[in-house]
Amino acid sequence: MEWCSKRNYEAQANQCARASILRQLAVYMENIGIGAYVLPKGYYPAGQQYVSHIYTENELKRFFHQTDQCCYVGECPYRHLIMPVFFRLVYACGLRSSEARLLKVENVDTDAGILSIHHSKKDNSRLVAMSDELTGRCRNYSENVHNLSKGSDWFFPGLKGKPMTVGNVYHNFRRFLWRAGISHGGRGKGPRVHDFRHTYACQCLKKWVMEGKDIAAYLPVLKTYMGHDSFEETTYYLRLTADIFPDISIKLEGCYPDIIPRLEGNGYETY
Repeated sequence: MEWCSKRNYEAQANQCARASILRQLAVYMENIGIGAYVLPKGYYPAGQQYVSHIYTENELKRFFHQTDQCCYVGECPYRHLIMPVFFRLVYACGLRSSEARLLKVENVDTDAGILSIHHSKKDNSRLVAMSDELTGRCRNYSENVHNLSKGSDWFFPGLKGKPMTVGNVYHNFRRFLWRAGISHGGRGKGPRVHDFRHTYACQCLKKWVMEGKDIAAYLPVLKTYMGHDSFEETTYYLRLTADIFPDISIKLEGCYPDIIPRLEGNGYETY
């Protein structure tokens, strides 16, 4: 029970997932004849589902404008160079925050415009292509920060040779949100950094629908690019896109009624 207890830094979903692991172990032990206490199903209440915030174009413009205004700070000498690139990378490549934080210099090919993501969620790895504009930003950033760096150094360095922390990302994110005039409901309420990834997926799907693309054929592309483990994670964005952009919802519902899930349960990802 102590192992299952909720940490003050985690979401309710994390506690439920941990309890589920323990429950399945106990069920297995019972099945092979070893007496064990099986935690009742639903022992820990599921947390309220977070509704993703899909940033508008105006909000994105205001947010990134504020990252560009980031000032030099002696305690974190590269902060003013890191923030404009870090948050653009998360949004424009649909990355998880941890995937961007833990990039190393050797993982960012500023010639080919390719990111190498290793040991991400469920230990998956993938290659992520960047736009020419974003590749140029990364190249300029690298020239200013990593002239003397080794390939094993962190692309977005924190203090004492460590990568940026989750707390560092969050506190800067909240400051940029406030300065951009984007309201925040408090910790756990959003908007979140992770919502940039959701916004990327929804905008991709909206663009493809408006261009008349075959979404059923393009979903595997989005699944691979975003590093999803299953199509269920990717099709979640179809429902989210239909709900956020009502002008294309009828078209989506008409063409893909059998692959659009309902928004319920743990439909969103963790960091």
